[in-house]
Amino acid sequence: MKLLKKIKNNKNSLVLLLVTTLFMSCTNYLDVDTDTDNPTVAPLSLLLTNIEVSINNVNNYNNYTASLLSVYTHQTTAREEQDQYGIRVDNINMSNDWNAIYLTLNDIETLIKQSTETGDLVYLGIGQMQKAYLMSIAVDLWGDVPYSEAGQLKSGIISPKFDDQKVIYTSIFELIKQAKKNIATGAGNQKPGKNDLFYEGDTAKWIKFANSFQLKLYNQVRLTSAFDQAGFNALIAENNFFTSLTDDFQFNQTKNLSPTDERNSYFLESYNSTQFGTYQSPWFYEILKGMNPNIHSGNPDPRLPYYFFNQLKDGQFPPDQGNTTTGNPNADYWDKSTGFFSIRFGSTGPDRDRSAESSYTYPGIFPAGGRYDDNKGGIMSADPKLATGIAPHRIFTYAEFLYVQAELMQVGKLSGDVTAKFQEALNASFAKVDQVVSKNGSAQTIPVLIGSTSVTTFTNKVIAEYTAASADKKLEIIMTQKWVATYGDPMDQYTDYRRTGFPILANPLSTTKEYQLDNGNGFLINDAQTVLNNPFQQSFFWPQDELNSNSKAPAQKNPGTYKIFWAK
Repeated sequence: MKLLKKIKNNKNSLVLLLVTTLFMSCTNYLDVDTDTDNPTVAPLSLLLTNIEVSINNVNNYNNYTASLLSVYTHQTTAREEQDQYGIRVDNINMSNDWNAIYLTLNDIETLIKQSTETGDLVYLGIGQMQKAYLMSIAVDLWGDVPYSEAGQLKSGIISPKFDDQKVIYTSIFELIKQAKKNIATGAGNQKPGKNDLFYEGDTAKWIKFANSFQLKLYNQVRLTSAFDQAGFNALIAENNFFTSLTDDFQFNQTKNLSPTDERNSYFLESYNSTQFGTYQSPWFYEILKGMNPNIHSGNPDPRLPYYFFNQLKDGQFPPDQGNTTTGNPNADYWDKSTGFFSIRFGSTGPDRDRSAESSYTYPGIFPAGGRYDDNKGGIMSADPKLATGIAPHRIFTYAEFLYVQAELMQVGKLSGDVTAKFQEALNASFAKVDQVVSKNGSAQTIPVLIGSTSVTTFTNKVIAEYTAASADKKLEIIMTQKWVATYGDPMDQYTDYRRTGFPILANPLSTTKEYQLDNGNGFLINDAQTVLNNPFQQSFFWPQDELNSNSKAPAQKNPGTYKIFWAK
């Protein structure tokens, strides 16, 4: 085939074609149908890059489950079925995550097979680590899933069995140990470099991630029989975990638009969308603003202008639907003092479904690479002069790891000064915001958080609140701050809520006021206009397409009662 291609592009070679055809045997003729320009075996370097791009999609925004989970964790709100915990069996975003996980698993199995055969053990270990990560996500979302027979099409398995979720977790722990050993050998003629989009082939960072992620998983199963005390003790004794923000397991987004748009997916879903669909949660906002009477009351969070961009300036009347004659803003939720404008979870109010594109609050520079809120307002767009879209997809960071350690100390599973560790986690959370901002390329003048008076005041008050709290309240404060710090990456927070019951989420069925805000304009929020008609979904439906096509699949679950084995 390569010969034919060359001849087609060179008329002078027609003679060569005739002569070659006359003297070529049938067998030899068939041998030329090997196109070395289009190999059937992908190089390890290209396989790894493709796998990591796909891993970035899992639990991301735009077309994947972060758009759902951020509503379930009350960091955002929506008008679609995820409102009131109503995700259906045919939800596209949910199916996209399932497909992304298992298509990527096929590539990982290929990487594992090829690197085993060639002795490229660093590639092998990274492949094993990525398989462990993906399968933990699959279990955390769905429970029992295909594992031992998944990705075995070449072996003739077209209907893989669904393995027990706890058994899968046991295998994941073992897989991480194998991955660490293989990475640590440094063996192989081929070594990952720039093609490794997470750590650029830095084996020391991969091992730190493996250990830190393993500790996270031990924390998730700490109340179950899957908790291996000896393995946990050995991991702690190894003491080789994340030590700084440079260790973060994240996918760095860029401003490139071609050949693919590489900007942050949350940015693409909001700033670059023709239809606004993900709204900022008033519940989340009120906690950050210090309005919630039960946690951080009177202690506004300095990250507010980094988290949200208000199109409305302080005191600006909503232009889309506000009635200037009556003074009624016709808003489902609006804070006149800041310009924050959104819709509530479970709202049935008359203003929920109005078109107010010029009033809604957008995600800010930290979670999405959007705009820092300098209180100048303005209609938002994807104009790179206003918002670059450069912000990483934060999957598991140093700050989050510190909160994991603080939780383990708080519940007595890990020794150490929990207050100091919690303080360390708070500091790392603010430093992470500064890091994201510094790499965003914004033309705005944006204050540095670390070292500022506002951050010092806020953290001192949080620590004082923590110190005076009961043991249960202390855990709530740790988990709430972890929830705040990880805005834009809701997967672990969905898991944390199911494990611990924290943070406390908005509850339209509450007999007390759900929202505390009085914006001073005479049009108070009517809590009776928020409802909840579905139970909180403890797991996702298995995609119906999988159940229909897989002869070994179980009957569909009830996600309101089907719990993951580590759930509270």
